[in-house]
Amino acid sequence: MIADILPPEVAVAEEFGDVPGVRLFPEEEAVIAQAVDKRRREFTTARACARAALDKLGLPPVPIVPGPRGAPGWPAGIVGSITHCVGYRAAAVARDRDVVTIGLDAEPHEPLPAGVLGAIASPGEQAAVAALAAARAGTCWDRMLFSAKESVYKAWFPLTGRWLGFEEASVTFDPVRQAFTARLLVDGPMLNGARLTGFEGRWLVRDGLIGTAIVITAAGTAASRG
Repeated sequence: MIADILPPEVAVAEEFGDVPGVRLFPEEEAVIAQAVDKRRREFTTARACARAALDKLGLPPVPIVPGPRGAPGWPAGIVGSITHCVGYRAAAVARDRDVVTIGLDAEPHEPLPAGVLGAIASPGEQAAVAALAAARAGTCWDRMLFSAKESVYKAWFPLTGRWLGFEEASVTFDPVRQAFTARLLVDGPMLNGARLTGFEGRWLVRDGLIGTAIVITAAGTAASRG
């Protein structure tokens, strides 16, 4: 599913259910030693996806241990992103000579719980979501906005090592191109000799799921720099 909105430089592996018999590395096992069953299953299958994606790049299995703010710790020379939600787990990886950063998110295709939209969206974004919902009622645009902002953060953090709040990026959707633009409302990092001011991403809705993805290639072809 998610591979359909990612460029060919990116290797992807996904599962629509949990994979039995996955063996974790001791470093990974230590991370979830006290975790509830749901968290353990998400974590374990996501690591299976990560190793399957790395295998597509010709790399051996390695532990993928969360680092600061939960970001996956990839092998040297690799960038990537992991996502999981009910009924879906996926990982996307690429070599850093080809891709600068990846942000990946999947969500159930259903409305956000009451009160969440107001916490993640500006008044302008809320109005835009309402307009999209009126014009294209078949898509849960509030959940799409949440997913896009998750992808923005996942693409941002490896570049900066800094937190990015929901209110620090403004997202607009192009329903025809199945794309979105995220405008940063804080100073971004220097990238390819220019200040990064935003991201361009893609989205899809399929099989009861929403997927969003951001990829900046080494050539900068997917970056928005104002």
